[in-house]
Amino acid sequence: MSSLNLKPRSRSLVVLAFAAFFIAALAPLASGQAAKRPIVLDDLFKIKSVGSPQRSPDGKWVAYTVGTTDLEKDKRDTDLWMVGWDGGEEIRLTSSPDGESTPLWSPDGRFLAFLTSRGTEEEKKLGAQVWLLDRRGGEAWRLTEVTGGVDSFVWSPDGRRLVLVVSEKDPADEPEKMEGWKRKTTPPVVIDRYHFKQDREGYLKRFWTHLWLFDVAARKAEVLTSGPGYDGSPAWSPDGTRIAFSSNRGPDPDRNPDSNVFVVEAKPGAEVRQLTTSATPDATAPAWSPDGQSIAFLVGDEPRFSAYSQSKLAVVPAAGGAPKILTAALDRPVSGPLFWTADGAGLLFQFEDDRESCVGRVPASATTGSGGGPVEKLTTGRRTVSNVSLGPDGAITLLSGAADETDEVWALEKGQMRRLTHQNDALFAGLELAVTEPFTSKSKDGTVVNGLLVKPAAYDPAKLYPMLLRIHGGPVGQDDWSFSFEQQLFAAHGYVVLAVNYRGSSGRGSAYQKAIFADWGRKEVIDLLGAVDRAVAMKIADPARLGIGGWSYGGILTDYTIATDTRFKAGISGAGSALQLAMYGSDQYIRQYELEIGVPWKATEAWVRISYPFFKADRIKTPTLFMGGEKDFNVPIIGGEQMYQALKSLGVETQLVVYPGQFHGIRTPSYVKDLYERYLAWYDKFLKAGK
Repeated sequence: MSSLNLKPRSRSLVVLAFAAFFIAALAPLASGQAAKRPIVLDDLFKIKSVGSPQRSPDGKWVAYTVGTTDLEKDKRDTDLWMVGWDGGEEIRLTSSPDGESTPLWSPDGRFLAFLTSRGTEEEKKLGAQVWLLDRRGGEAWRLTEVTGGVDSFVWSPDGRRLVLVVSEKDPADEPEKMEGWKRKTTPPVVIDRYHFKQDREGYLKRFWTHLWLFDVAARKAEVLTSGPGYDGSPAWSPDGTRIAFSSNRGPDPDRNPDSNVFVVEAKPGAEVRQLTTSATPDATAPAWSPDGQSIAFLVGDEPRFSAYSQSKLAVVPAAGGAPKILTAALDRPVSGPLFWTADGAGLLFQFEDDRESCVGRVPASATTGSGGGPVEKLTTGRRTVSNVSLGPDGAITLLSGAADETDEVWALEKGQMRRLTHQNDALFAGLELAVTEPFTSKSKDGTVVNGLLVKPAAYDPAKLYPMLLRIHGGPVGQDDWSFSFEQQLFAAHGYVVLAVNYRGSSGRGSAYQKAIFADWGRKEVIDLLGAVDRAVAMKIADPARLGIGGWSYGGILTDYTIATDTRFKAGISGAGSALQLAMYGSDQYIRQYELEIGVPWKATEAWVRISYPFFKADRIKTPTLFMGGEKDFNVPIIGGEQMYQALKSLGVETQLVVYPGQFHGIRTPSYVKDLYERYLAWYDKFLKAGK
């Protein structure tokens, strides 16, 4: 604690002040309240993840999901819960070992539908199905039995039907049943697609996603859409006669990242009608106006900027016509779901701002080319929001969190935020959390860069601290005012953590996002080093004890940065890459590469330029730990392997850790624990040894 240089008027005031302080300090002990402790790694597995809040049609209840982790069993589970709109009792609805997701109330409020894969091993092979839980009591029961499984679903307005999003089933999943392959051995993978790899999905064959209609009473499913393409985000018209959806249909959806809004009558065999024709991708999240005359949706940038797309809110007549952009003047990324106000006069949506995410509202009326009306920001402060939904009375249900609290379910009613759930209160009541502050620096080219600085709870401004520059992935994304266990753990371990929203990050406008287009590893590194310089100049960071690291694009930028500046004494590159040329055909980003960089046999110079960390590996002096998932198709482990091999050859201290069976994100609880233990051990070895 810093000393206060005060000159009190009298000695008695000093005595009284000290007495008051002494009594206040002893109060928690006198009341039996336990002293708070720093966060530790095992706390990660005690934190419950809250999601998918859905308010009942009568407005009295909110259903939501709660995710838990069992480290001993090395598995995760998600169950359904319910809380009263008044914020009263929280009631657990399911407790099966099979996870439940996507709770949706039937329009009459009698049933709560959800997705799960339950039953025998044979039944689980069907994939996730829609199950129903009767609000009046009793066990849940399976409603659908659709081959290939259900990805998502939506109730019709009258509750008699569902529209399902279903992926076509790959016969290779049951090889013994395949014609011409009468054995259990997995058949060879035969590929003829342009975009042929996707993380977690693996190698891609010609199996698409379509809409199905499901009659609840008859328990009968019928195909509604077909053909090549990914049909998704279905939305029923208010009268239940039509369904709007998003799709990237065309002769070769792989080569065309364009997606548009389509409408089809809600009956099998109906003709699909294309509503929008823009060449921009990301025509998603369609939402009907209350009168059924208009459809709101999100539209992205031109295809070459697909990786840096900043979606805008648009409205198009349901009968066809020119779309109107309502948020052109916002210059912030808009996201769904989208909701019309009951009178049809406005639209609600989510958007990112600088280190925040917010709920916004915009008038639905606009003239073509006007840019829309003014956007009203409905949530403020250093918070983040997600999973926004609109209730029957116009009140909003959402998830919200902050740097010192995990996401919980909140109500936004009459302009006031009100918390409904308290899943993590008991745990957090005993934790002494780090302090998160806003941070701003200026890069050497004059760019103003914002971020966050996380300090240990017992931070002493008279001391210099070992500092970790932890870089977010994306690159489009940002470090914001949400709870970060990683930042808290590092701070509790005695580190100051610097999180920088370098150019390419979201929340600062389209130009800031696109600044790194086809020019990776230059401006971002300038911004990162400028922030480090600022932290050192502020006498927060010990210049002799600087660490760096990140995952995905954060790992990639770690490679770029340590090949540029040798001051970092420890680095961790997770799911990163440096020889970008080797990523062509190895990962899932083929469309982006050819649209942004060009094909390697023509744009060779550009590919070599953005691969400089590998070709300049002899400049690297930072001991670096490389990590990744064995089955990562997002940034394949080859990216880490190559850099590990280069540093090993050069005699720079290094290590490679590969997690078996893991994809781009490490999810198996025991591996997650191992990962964080290795983080701390690596940084401690080089930044705390002898201190």
